[in-house]
Amino acid sequence: MFTRSLRRSRVSSTERIGEHRVNPVGRLPAGGGQLRTAVHRPPARGRPAPYAGGVTTSPATSHRQVLRDLLARIVDGEFAAGTALPSETKLAERYGVARGTVRNALSGLEDRGMVTPVQGAGWIVQSTLHTQSFVELRSFAQWARSKGMTPGGLVHTSEPGPASALEARKLRVAARSPVLRVTRTRTLDGRIVMLERTAYPEWMMPHISAIPADESSVVDVMQREFGITTAHADHAIDAVPASSADAALLGVRRSSPLLRVRRTSFTSGGRPIEFGEDRYLPDTVTFQVQASSVGNTLTRGEFSAG
Repeated sequence: MFTRSLRRSRVSSTERIGEHRVNPVGRLPAGGGQLRTAVHRPPARGRPAPYAGGVTTSPATSHRQVLRDLLARIVDGEFAAGTALPSETKLAERYGVARGTVRNALSGLEDRGMVTPVQGAGWIVQSTLHTQSFVELRSFAQWARSKGMTPGGLVHTSEPGPASALEARKLRVAARSPVLRVTRTRTLDGRIVMLERTAYPEWMMPHISAIPADESSVVDVMQREFGITTAHADHAIDAVPASSADAALLGVRRSSPLLRVRRTSFTSGGRPIEFGEDRYLPDTVTFQVQASSVGNTLTRGEFSAG
């Protein structure tokens, strides 16, 4: 069974599954294979030299650019939870901006719960790690509320199209049958923690299309408004590098490690409701499993990039 708990600590490089240890959020190269090392080359004529973080030394650099770069470096683990960031003066020198610009960027990170100012110590990196359970089937929003957190969601795209081979298999429909693909970000207490991509079969399309884009719990609306209840779900968990699209929506670097949870939800009669893929930022959610010789809710599966 899975258990959920809240704790403040940096996400560990391994998570325990029964008596086995796996690395769910280890850094992965974008295309698999060998890790690549950045090569620094002289800047083109007329362009300022970039820093390793990707923000240039131009005085026109905005606090939003500094914020995005610092956020990516925190998520990537360059600045560990509980440690201090470089001083505002050093950050200003590094990014080639005024201290006020850096301060505005740090305030933005504070609003996201990523750092906090400590007198005499500077800006300290924070970490709120949540552990998720499947002992009782709950939606993301239901679980968040049970822990005293405020869930949120925002639809970025909602597009009909023909089902892919994988979608058709998971939703138990004919190849190229109509499906509705919805992409949205999910938040905890205002902080983006997950990117959700879901494919719905044709019979679900009018219901999903009627739900507001900023609804925090689709599962609740489906049950309350349409009488559709998720009775059980299958989950598969692995780790993947962030794609360019992931990076843009989650505010991280491309190839940053993400925890992927693929799920298929069903009605009590076994009819597929959705096939989804959730991609969590590291240092946000972990999954813990308790195993016994009597029974185990997890099974091992061969890795598949599909």
